[in-house]
Amino acid sequence: MNILIFGPNGSGKGTQGSLVKQKYDLAHIESGAIFREHIGGGTELGKKAKEYIDRGDLVPDEITIPMVLETLKTKGENGWLLDGFPRNMVQAEKLWDALQAEGMKLDYVIEILLPREVAKNRIMGRRLCVNDNNHPNNIFIDPIKPNGDKCRVCGGDLSSRADDQDEGAINKRHDIYYNTEDGTLAAAYFYKDLAAKGVTKYIELNGEGDINSIKDTLLAQLA
Repeated sequence: MNILIFGPNGSGKGTQGSLVKQKYDLAHIESGAIFREHIGGGTELGKKAKEYIDRGDLVPDEITIPMVLETLKTKGENGWLLDGFPRNMVQAEKLWDALQAEGMKLDYVIEILLPREVAKNRIMGRRLCVNDNNHPNNIFIDPIKPNGDKCRVCGGDLSSRADDQDEGAINKRHDIYYNTEDGTLAAAYFYKDLAAKGVTKYIELNGEGDINSIKDTLLAQLA
């Protein structure tokens, strides 16, 4: 099973992706990890990408797409879930063409729906437990609201990540994601149009539900 997953920062995309990975034993492939592995591993594509990064330039799709494909083939032999790519309409089209050229199927595309303001509040409301960062605490989500400044799970001290409180940076990331003209949502809608033609399947999830209800809905549609 090969899957693309879309969702804004704060939507729980990583959590749901991890649950799908565990259920179906898929390779959970994140775009950032692809760059790190190719550059750290000194591959030819990684060397080319590093030249652009070292100059402060964006890595062109002509390098990024082959890196993504290579990782999907080597790590996703038993199926993959690609997270964080494509990020715009052009990349969506190029990735689709590349998958077709390689004879690789795309079984499902998942989009987690979440209003922009809710997504921003979720990010800014996240709190990290000193004992375990995976203890869920968020001041804006009632079921996991902490006990004051203490972890709701173990009572440990809580803190917030600096980048979670940078409203300008959050808005910048969301500007790209919620752009339906040529941004990330435009990329998602490209695949939605393909699904309407019966080429793949498109699943929309309400990201405002709780983790377990979203998981149950998703797994029922993937079954």
